[in-house]
Amino acid sequence: MPLSISRRTASGLILGAASSLAVPRSAFSQSSTLNVYGGGFKPVPIAVTQFAGDAGANISSIINHNFSRAVFLAPIDPGRFPQQISNPDQAPQFDAWKGVNAQFIVTGRSVTGGDGRLQTAFRLWDVNTGTQIAGQEYVTDPNNARRVAHIISDAVFSRITGEKGCFDTRVVFVDETGPAENRRKRLAIMDQDGANVRYLTSGQDLVVTPRFSPSSQDVTYMAFGSGDPKVLLLNIETGQREVVGNFPGMEFAPRFSPDGQRIVMSLEDNGVSNLYEMDIRSRATTRLSNSSAIDTSPSFSPDGSQIVFESDRGGNQQLYIMPASGGDAQRISYGDGRYSTPVWSPKGDYIAFTKQKPSTFAIGVMKPDGSGERILTEGFHNEGPTWAPNGLFLMFFRDPGGESGPHIYMIDVFGRAEFPVPTPAYASDPAWGPLLG
Repeated sequence: MPLSISRRTASGLILGAASSLAVPRSAFSQSSTLNVYGGGFKPVPIAVTQFAGDAGANISSIINHNFSRAVFLAPIDPGRFPQQISNPDQAPQFDAWKGVNAQFIVTGRSVTGGDGRLQTAFRLWDVNTGTQIAGQEYVTDPNNARRVAHIISDAVFSRITGEKGCFDTRVVFVDETGPAENRRKRLAIMDQDGANVRYLTSGQDLVVTPRFSPSSQDVTYMAFGSGDPKVLLLNIETGQREVVGNFPGMEFAPRFSPDGQRIVMSLEDNGVSNLYEMDIRSRATTRLSNSSAIDTSPSFSPDGSQIVFESDRGGNQQLYIMPASGGDAQRISYGDGRYSTPVWSPKGDYIAFTKQKPSTFAIGVMKPDGSGERILTEGFHNEGPTWAPNGLFLMFFRDPGGESGPHIYMIDVFGRAEFPVPTPAYASDPAWGPLLG
């Protein structure tokens, strides 16, 4: 069928909603979405067929790789496909696909047009209802092929699960090279699958604890060079960099508020560490906590009304919650061990943390009231969880120590599966950014 495209521009891509790929309302009423939180969960079998066209194999390969790490979807081995799709616009032979237990099929094409632009279209078919339930076309520069594949992955993931995707995202991290006693640490950024690594600092200064804004392509990080440590604000798109402030004794880089207009941080004075908030525009700083202990590693709730942080005010490191404007704090962690690096989920339902016991470092989650604590992975040495923007996945880093170095891993919020994230060298301190769309 011919494609009738209405075009719009977004983030350097020309995206077209193809009217000829429109989905009948009846298809949606017949095909319910997956409940990813349900008991007895099983991943949904899906077939990603090779897209037609000169760029099709690359696009479908990236989509298939995304789904292989998605936990909630189970890509079917192409060797089991009962049918080779020659025309991606025609309905597949649904009875044949039922024989390999496929519940959904993705077909498509990706070709370079006469104007040099890449034209990519996909269709998502529901095997049980025998209908197309999603479809879209994207027209863009060929250099954006990987982004198109990630955008399609998000669209399919969202349609099947009812949850937002997280494939069209980037992750900032600390790239580490050199011997253990003299590591060179540079700020770097990559796609969520480890591709398209780009270095953001030269390595002249030591950088640590990057943090992504939840509402923009801005990053804060700490740099240690000559003089006091500096907190810098970097715009990923423009490369503009500015010093937020010089804060002697600062323990952790600031984290953004949900609207990206404020940052919350920990400042040390005479062995005592308290929490402060800074308005990014005015640079006005407000003290939020006033204790004789070490309060650090603050993180906003997604509505900006509360802050979770770690403190040793009770004798050892535990997690506390207080109003974002300051005030009384309530302890929420009571398990064995020391709790640190809390991060509030973008969905607001969980707080991720690092938990240390003798010779063991675990990554876990708990509800904001402290209930439902669940360990996702443990070993030596796990640290620094960061949430995907859909709240269904986390990344963290693991450092075995010795002459080796840290690597980044991805895990789902239920701890069902864990995957390494490839990086050029050792890597630590991942911070997952918002959707690019």
